[in-house]
Amino acid sequence: MSQFIEFANNHLVLLGAFVVVLTMIIKMEFESRFSGITQLSAADAVRLMNNDETIVIDVRESKEFSESHIKGATHIPMTAIKTRLNELEKYKDKPVLTYCRSGSRSNYACRVLKKAGFNQVNNLAGGVIGWESANLPLTRK
Repeated sequence: MSQFIEFANNHLVLLGAFVVVLTMIIKMEFESRFSGITQLSAADAVRLMNNDETIVIDVRESKEFSESHIKGATHIPMTAIKTRLNELEKYKDKPVLTYCRSGSRSNYACRVLKKAGFNQVNNLAGGVIGWESANLPLTRK
């Protein structure tokens, strides 16, 4: 224990950085567990998409969407999600799956949708990167 105290005294900046990172990790895990947003693997997302009532929303920028996207996805860029909520009103009680490149932007979109009253909000964990890693197809059409 005395070695830990000596180390902490000699490396206050390092200890402070560790505490900040640890706090951020705990906060993110807590928010993730209690947000009501389901993180789906690519396989689980495919099962959800087999439900005809599911809407798939790509929140990437237009250039990214035009390069490749999941077939049948609706393109609503992250920057426009709040202003285009009215287009999604009819899906409030239906499954919604959002995705982006890695899952970060779409997770934010999920929080916006959840706050707007959507009940079944899902995020594609790993985004397009996870989708491609599972050897699932993308389209340009």
